[in-house]
Amino acid sequence: MEETDIMKEEKILEILSSIRPEFDFNESSDFIEDGFLDSYDIVSVITAIEDEFGVIIDGLDVIPENFETIDSIVKLIEKSESR
Repeated sequence: MEETDIMKEEKILEILSSIRPEFDFNESSDFIEDGFLDSYDIVSVITAIEDEFGVIIDGLDVIPENFETIDSIVKLIEKSESR
């Protein structure tokens, strides 16, 4: 069964909140620019996403633009699922 985008968004929010519980990711329009995620956090997010969604994130996709919002992370997961 295919997960809906809303289910993915909820899981991503759980992952982000577990990595950086001090931030409210719903309040940010750019996680990188707002300082919610740094490069170390992104590595943790990638590991959690790969485990949770059973995908492999291509190294070429590890760019800040793919981690700015929950929507951009969903798109990254969907791109990885289509490989």
